[in-house]
Amino acid sequence: MQLTADHLNRATLDRQSLLRRKPDRVVDAVRAAVAVQAQSPASPYIGLWNRVADFDPADLDVAFTAYDLVRGNPVRMTLHAVAAADYRPFREATEPSLYAAKLGSRIVEAGITAAEAARHAADLLAFATEPRTARDCEALLAERLGPDTAKAAWPGIRQYAPLLRVPLGGPWQFNEKVAYLAPPDRPALGDRDAADTALAGLILRYLAGFGPASIPDIAQFAMVQRARVKQAVKALGDRLNEHTGPNGTGHAGDVLYDLPEAAIPDPETPAPPRLMAMWDNVFLAHHDRSRTIPADLRTTVIRSNGDVLPMILVDGRAAGVWRTTPAGIEATAFRPLTGDDWTGLAAEAAALTAFLADRDPDAYSRYHHWWPRLPEGETVLLAPRLRFRPRPRPRTGRSPP
Repeated sequence: MQLTADHLNRATLDRQSLLRRKPDRVVDAVRAAVAVQAQSPASPYIGLWNRVADFDPADLDVAFTAYDLVRGNPVRMTLHAVAAADYRPFREATEPSLYAAKLGSRIVEAGITAAEAARHAADLLAFATEPRTARDCEALLAERLGPDTAKAAWPGIRQYAPLLRVPLGGPWQFNEKVAYLAPPDRPALGDRDAADTALAGLILRYLAGFGPASIPDIAQFAMVQRARVKQAVKALGDRLNEHTGPNGTGHAGDVLYDLPEAAIPDPETPAPPRLMAMWDNVFLAHHDRSRTIPADLRTTVIRSNGDVLPMILVDGRAAGVWRTTPAGIEATAFRPLTGDDWTGLAAEAAALTAFLADRDPDAYSRYHHWWPRLPEGETVLLAPRLRFRPRPRPRTGRSPP
């Protein structure tokens, strides 16, 4: 079957629960999304608010503090929230890439080999059976390597070691303070067979959440070599269907893989407006990001340092950005929107304003320095600001059961 760009857009939105909010439990919703971006502590909350009907952020608080959901770097070499049961297989699937990227040239410059750094990472896991601060971890490395080498090696070892971030409180359960904890079910490190087996499983999960997709798309999401993806796709054989992409045949990126049972909605299916979280994976999970970001907007909404601004989604694609202001939620559109579009966005903003008022009315304010550098667009105050109403939070800092 040849799929159009609109087929692909609607399929991904449907699988990401962005065509309609679904009445899921938070752990099930995160599993359906595969992995929810958590580079900013607010993003998992806003990401699930966009996907879950009647979303209660207290449910996510409880899931984090109970370690039913965990925050770490299982995919794309950056922080994500995933179901606890998914952390090990996802992290095993991406281990070879993390080893190469995080224990590469910087570790050599620190004066130790990658193999030595991997051994120190294993020592850190044994050390972090209870929450440990970065200072604690650096001190352990300093005992073994000396303070200067430890300081130089710590960033790479920290990013390679499969360490979870400990919820320490605040409006989003995580804040600027960081503590680390070893997962109870530790991923295998340096085991290529385990990595390849896990990658096949991750591909199936990825297609369920983001497909149909090409080999470059899959590799982009997992941040693994395309050769490994090709090998895994070949091994999956008839467990996958093949489609032709919008450009027809011609190169590997035009072959799209999917699960046989996965539905592809009618491309005319309405896509409601949304105010998306920063770094939301609906914009980042494909090599071909035109699926959800028009090509002429890509360098506007994804900044040169990799910051992915909070976007407004209209008719299934990015149309501009939003931010909080002292007056309320403001949106700037970089393409013409209809009155109905603005009405829909205003309704979303009113609900998001109420949601943020109980947590952090200034979510993402540290990224507002980008706004003076954005091109001109139509700017609208979507919803007035509500008064901040803090609520008690569950006790945090627990070790996993």
